[in-house]
Amino acid sequence: MQNIKGTYDYFGREQAIRQNVRTTLQELFELYGFESMDTTLLNELELLTSKYAGGDEILREMYQLADQGGRRLGLRYDLTILFAKVIAMNPGIEFPYRRYEIGKVFRDGPVKKGRLREFLQCDADVVGIAGPQAEAELMQLAAEVFRRLEIPVVLKWNNRRFLGEILGAVGVPPEEQLSVMLTLDKLAKIGSGGVLAELTDKQLTAETVRLISELLELDNPGFGQLVERYQLDGQPGALEVLALQQLIDAIGLGAVCVFDPFLSRGLSFYTGTVYEIFDASGSYTSSLGGGGRYDAIIGKLVRRDDIEYPTVGISFGMESIMALLGERPADTADRSGVLIIPIGGYLPEALVAAAALRSAGIRTGVDTGSRKLKKTLAAASAKGIRYVIMVGECEAAEGKLRLKDMTLGSESLVTVEEAVRLTAG
Repeated sequence: MQNIKGTYDYFGREQAIRQNVRTTLQELFELYGFESMDTTLLNELELLTSKYAGGDEILREMYQLADQGGRRLGLRYDLTILFAKVIAMNPGIEFPYRRYEIGKVFRDGPVKKGRLREFLQCDADVVGIAGPQAEAELMQLAAEVFRRLEIPVVLKWNNRRFLGEILGAVGVPPEEQLSVMLTLDKLAKIGSGGVLAELTDKQLTAETVRLISELLELDNPGFGQLVERYQLDGQPGALEVLALQQLIDAIGLGAVCVFDPFLSRGLSFYTGTVYEIFDASGSYTSSLGGGGRYDAIIGKLVRRDDIEYPTVGISFGMESIMALLGERPADTADRSGVLIIPIGGYLPEALVAAAALRSAGIRTGVDTGSRKLKKTLAAASAKGIRYVIMVGECEAAEGKLRLKDMTLGSESLVTVEEAVRLTAG
């Protein structure tokens, strides 16, 4: 018996870490004013394969199926297109609207570290804000997430409209710009030689390829250098970059958020700002999250060109975060909670005490009492349990409990009410 390749069951220590990451994300999503949403796993294939849904690569990896009525369906492969569907189907939603969703998605793609076939996506999106405010808030959110997880990160960002203006300046025709952007996005993986090799297969002139080669040879070009070189001052994309950069600097994120003129991300629906999050140390090379602005999807779905749906989102990669956390030593012991041990058949008294503790919101487990006390205490210590309560003949005769503080090594005879008070902290 084995799991399908690229799928896993989680329990014990690993599940505890996953739950901690998930709780951190959920708390911050709600702290930033995002509402919870739960979208459908099964969807019409027509929606998932629409030209607004994300690009050929993802569509090749989609799980497709049919129901008993012969309807063509698919499992969701990300959460963005489903969020767009909800907004399109519910015109009464008041903007700006902020939502978050944490749920499983499915892709029949190659399996590697941090990339699975069944995995958890953690998304936050806002619709109804056209300026750089939404991007800046999501960048703030990302910085705080990884600060709490104690993972130093760098958030690389760019603007597709600005990159399109650069490509237009070197002669790339509009219909080829998206394809060229997606090739440039591979620069870190395949190098400038690989990028140029791919570009020669596109509908570009030799002069355009030469000018792109000169662009790639620039040593870490900054925004101002590119604006001056390609005479883009006042262009819409350049103005968007400038506005966001000024906001980033003003809120103190300049050290974390780094402009990268070649970043475009692999999905086809992005229309403006894009960003991707990486481990700052460089020891883990896969992305830890990413997102961007996708203003066109919702309007295309509702077939309304007279209504604007400015939308921007971010997604955190649970599997990549877990892969990174798994590489570092960490004290995962939860120094909290209570274990009650019935000694010599005093289970009813143990269950009554457990009910009182649980009613007070204290995490409480009841041991079977079948093992030797020494082994039970050792197991509790290994799990990081702070308090152990024992109840046997002596304790029951006095109507009390024996409370042991595993951290301090102290013991005391207490009432149920006193046990609640002492373990609540």
